[in-house]
Amino acid sequence: MSKTEKISEIDYEISFYKGVLDKSPNFVEALSALGDLYTKKGLYEEGLKIDLRLSVLRPEDPIVLYNLACSYSLLNNIDVALMNIKKAINRGYSDLQHMEQDQDLDNLRKDARFKRYFSRINKKKAA
Repeated sequence: MSKTEKISEIDYEISFYKGVLDKSPNFVEALSALGDLYTKKGLYEEGLKIDLRLSVLRPEDPIVLYNLACSYSLLNNIDVALMNIKKAINRGYSDLQHMEQDQDLDNLRKDARFKRYFSRINKKKAA
């Protein structure tokens, strides 16, 4: 599949999920899929808007909080990304290997505060 075809497919899927959400604005699975698509397309501000909606609907969900941290990291808002990654961990997010490799968190991983925090939670997990 060419890059143009892939973009067209993403645009189609975005349109589809927007239509679903017009009818069911709080459909969490559709919101989650739409947020992922916006991020894949590089529409980070739009992805953040979706993640914020999800965080209102599911404020204790560790995956929602993790994705919110990713959106803030992509937008280089490191303070808020770090706050949300800590919330995600405190609410049960545990896939540290994914967190270590997730490109959405590249900006956050450069921060010394995150490095200290990640080291600390890795030590706790190993204990």
